[in-house]
Amino acid sequence: MRTQSLFSLLAASVAMAAVNEPCIGSGGRAGVCVSSATCSSSGGVSISGACPADGADIKCCTKASCAAYSSGNCRWQSDCAGSSASGYCPGPSQMKCCSSTATGFGGYSAPSFPAVGSCKQVSVTGAQKVVAAFPGRVRQIYCIRDCAAGATSDHCVGKAIDFMCSDAGGVPTMSGREIAEWVMNNRSGLNVKYIIWGQKIWNPSVDGVKAWTSWRTMEDRGDVTQNHWDHVHVSFN
Repeated sequence: MRTQSLFSLLAASVAMAAVNEPCIGSGGRAGVCVSSATCSSSGGVSISGACPADGADIKCCTKASCAAYSSGNCRWQSDCAGSSASGYCPGPSQMKCCSSTATGFGGYSAPSFPAVGSCKQVSVTGAQKVVAAFPGRVRQIYCIRDCAAGATSDHCVGKAIDFMCSDAGGVPTMSGREIAEWVMNNRSGLNVKYIIWGQKIWNPSVDGVKAWTSWRTMEDRGDVTQNHWDHVHVSFN
C-alpha cells in the first residue's frame, strides 16, 4: 500500500531526463520525455523546459486521465497503487493507465542489510537510518560491487549504498526524490560524500542545500538504472 503523497512531492518541479525517462510535467504530474508529436498523438500535454538535456522538441508529456478505468490516470506503473493497463499513455510500456487515484509510493517488505565487513560500518549505519525514515519505501539494498579497490565507484570499497525504490531494477519511479533530499538534509549525521538520483548529483563539498530540481545534471548514461531512476545512490566518507 502506497501511503506517501505523490503529487505533493512532484509539484512545482523541473527535471532533466533522457528520452522515454521520467520528468515532472503539467500540474506537478509524473511525466515522460518524448517528442511533442508523440505526446499530442497520445492525448497528452507537453511543457517546455522539463527535459532540457535533450533536443528542443523533446518535452515533458503528461496525461491527467486515461480511458482504461473510470478514474484512470497516467503514471509510472511502479507508482500505481491499483491495476495498470497498457496502451493508453504516452511513452514506454512502463507508463500506464492506473486505476487508482490513491497517491504515494512503496509498500515493500523491509529489506535485508549487508553485514559489516567488506561493506563498511558507515554504509550499513546509513542504510539503516534511511530505511527507518522511509518504512516500506526501499525494496532492496546493494553495497559491494565486484570491482577492484581504487576504481571510481565507492561500491568497490564498501562505502556506497544503492537504495532500490521501485518495483524492480530498470523500472522507473518518482519515489527517490524525497529520499534523496532527506539524505541531503541529514548529510552530517550520515557522513555523506555525495548523492545521485534522477540523473542529478549533489555533493556537500561543492553544493549548497537546495531542492533536487536545482541539483547538478549528469550526462545521459543510457538507461533507467544508470541514470538512477530506480534507485538512490549514496556515497559515504
